[in-house]
Amino acid sequence: MRGAWRVGSAFFAAAVVVLAAGCGGGGQDPTVIRASWGDPPNPVEPANTTDVQGGKVLDLVFRGLKRYNPRTAAVENMVAESVESPDARNFTVKLKPGWAFSNGEKVTARSFVDAWNYGALVTNRQQGAPFFSYVEGYEEVHPEGAGEKPTARTMRGLRVRDELTFTVRLNKKFGLWPDMLGYNAFMPLPRLFFTDHDAWLAKPVGNGPYAVQSYAKGGVMRLRRWGKYPGPDRARNGGVDLQVYTDNDTAYTDLMAGNLDLVDDVPAPQLKHVHKDLGGRYINQPAGIIQTLSFPMYDEKWSRAGVEKVRRGISMAVNRPAITRQIFRGTRTPATDWTAMALGEHGGYQAGLCGDACTYDPVGARKLVAEGGGIPGGSMKVTYNADTGSHKLWVDALCNSVNKALGRHVCDGAPMGTFADYRTKVTGKKMSGPYRAGWQMDYPLIQTFVQSQYFTGASSNDSGWSNKEFDGLVSRANAESEQRQVNETYHRAERILAREMPAIPLWYQNGSGGYGERIENVALNPFSVPVYDEIEIKG
Repeated sequence: MRGAWRVGSAFFAAAVVVLAAGCGGGGQDPTVIRASWGDPPNPVEPANTTDVQGGKVLDLVFRGLKRYNPRTAAVENMVAESVESPDARNFTVKLKPGWAFSNGEKVTARSFVDAWNYGALVTNRQQGAPFFSYVEGYEEVHPEGAGEKPTARTMRGLRVRDELTFTVRLNKKFGLWPDMLGYNAFMPLPRLFFTDHDAWLAKPVGNGPYAVQSYAKGGVMRLRRWGKYPGPDRARNGGVDLQVYTDNDTAYTDLMAGNLDLVDDVPAPQLKHVHKDLGGRYINQPAGIIQTLSFPMYDEKWSRAGVEKVRRGISMAVNRPAITRQIFRGTRTPATDWTAMALGEHGGYQAGLCGDACTYDPVGARKLVAEGGGIPGGSMKVTYNADTGSHKLWVDALCNSVNKALGRHVCDGAPMGTFADYRTKVTGKKMSGPYRAGWQMDYPLIQTFVQSQYFTGASSNDSGWSNKEFDGLVSRANAESEQRQVNETYHRAERILAREMPAIPLWYQNGSGGYGERIENVALNPFSVPVYDEIEIKG
């Protein structure tokens, strides 16, 4: 969410939209939390949402077979009674009885099977379709060739057995597959989604603790507590109003003025006085997020033989400790691999896999860049979306570091409009030079960081990088049944990333947020998303 394209906590564009209902008056329901938000680039539907902002909505409106513990990220059953397999390839899924959608429809085995088949079918153009690629028959509903038509509309690996049971056959062994099932793409869908898709998109219906009341594109999404929610994590407040802000500084100002209750990304310029402003109402904790500098490997000038030395040299020219200290004031940690510290050793994190390439070394940087034939075209522009996450500050600092290390002016920032426009260009593979990228884990496994972004043809392999040796190791890792073996094989794959450097690891990102005096029991989960259902109104 989070994944695929997960960017850390993001807010959109260059001005703010604050509606009267979100400004403390005009009949605002006192039991409703007012939280900052950014409009998702795509409609909010489970298999088509790969961004953080859309993911927040799905986390409020849906519950899947599994859920990740909001404190530890441990995988726990939610709608699933059990997910069992005798051989890590054939799985039987049994559902708990009593679950329903907010429109009253029962959640059944078919609710999942139909949703997964819809998400996988190539003609539905769902960005999260590759998450179903492990299911037998995926290649028939989602052929790889451009313009090829599917030869089937449903995956033969999915079978409904009875109202609360379905079976899944994978196309290869994948022992940790059940741990993926808390991700948004695997959520169930009601019949309304298929019978009146436009109506569902205008007002999504799910089976989570909140129901969508209304949604105005560019304005506010209003969610209200669903009183008949059958799950164990019932909302402790009356609802959440997600208000679109196109500038996170303005959101922070509104928080301080009492016009907003919660922000989940404190802007970098405010970090120097956030403790004074908020005291104990400031949150700063490790999250499953990494920031990287990615290269357009589909562009010959950045993928030609030998230019991997240039990419590694650029990495060595970045003074990560100085930037994380001066710009981010301890809310970032220099990265030494392609995952996140919050993943932990069990999930697959291992420090140092990037090696010398992630250590600031101006002399080594100049040597490698020269050996690789120099920066293509003699200079580079680092593209970033100008509307979110204080990106200008760190991109400028990164370029200053590169320029200083290489001894000449070769790097400049290249801001562009909104996050949505930026992502359209990135996913359309229209970048001509390095660009900022970020990843928020979809689930607490190394696979979500490494395979999703770097495996050939993967759902979020925006750079177009491809390496057969790397792909072979990833496939081998996924077939392992023990987490330790999975991690060890993935670490071998990460060492190939260190050698080829299709993306430069920059820093691991903490979750940071702040909240007003009106609410309490506020926390961020390991994905850096507020645990909205646990927030309470004081008094």
